[in-house]
Amino acid sequence: MNRIFWAGDSTVAHNSFLSYPQTGIGQVFPIFVKRDIGVENYAVNGRSTKSFMDEGRLAAIEERIGPEDFLFIQFGHNDEKIVDPTRYTEPFSTFQENLTRFVETAQGHGAWPVLITPLERRCFLPDHTLGPGEHGPYVEGMKQLASRLLVPCIDLNERSRQVLKQMGEEESRRLYMNLEPGKYASHPEGLLDNTHLQYAGAVAFANCVAQGLKELGGRYAALLIEGI
Repeated sequence: MNRIFWAGDSTVAHNSFLSYPQTGIGQVFPIFVKRDIGVENYAVNGRSTKSFMDEGRLAAIEERIGPEDFLFIQFGHNDEKIVDPTRYTEPFSTFQENLTRFVETAQGHGAWPVLITPLERRCFLPDHTLGPGEHGPYVEGMKQLASRLLVPCIDLNERSRQVLKQMGEEESRRLYMNLEPGKYASHPEGLLDNTHLQYAGAVAFANCVAQGLKELGGRYAALLIEGI
């Protein structure tokens, strides 16, 4: 049985009822793949490539990943936190170096790495147009590395930007953790969070990843259910 291993941050992570309705892309991804494909989600809130490795989470994946498995690697949100030396990486040096370790970990076990650029924040400007975003150097750093290492890269950043542009400022609120006061026990005071996802957002952006796999074709498209 082929397995997909996810490495990433809170936009990918599995959430419990205690944080409902927050939902991660990796949490819903099984609905896009064939039933005989296992999905193991190692993503954790707040992690960068650096802290994920420092905490032994890549090592935990390495203990289980094997030939013909897949390692999906999505980071950037926390790598850019320059004020936090436990997480910060520089986009064209340490970020790329760390991502290379993820790629080599997969390849060293006969598995297939897939780099996935960081999900866009809901970053609309006062004129209601989508802003330039905050992840640019990390998106470019990852894409450059993918080209250099000859590994697939799904540009989730650009794909998610297109979703946001199509939906617009108001409709896209339902994708992210924009919550009314009193509606959810996890956030009785309400919430305005344009980074983390509700279920609808997780599904929408997981679909972006699935479409990227479909376009890659071959072994990557073969993971998906019919009709994607």
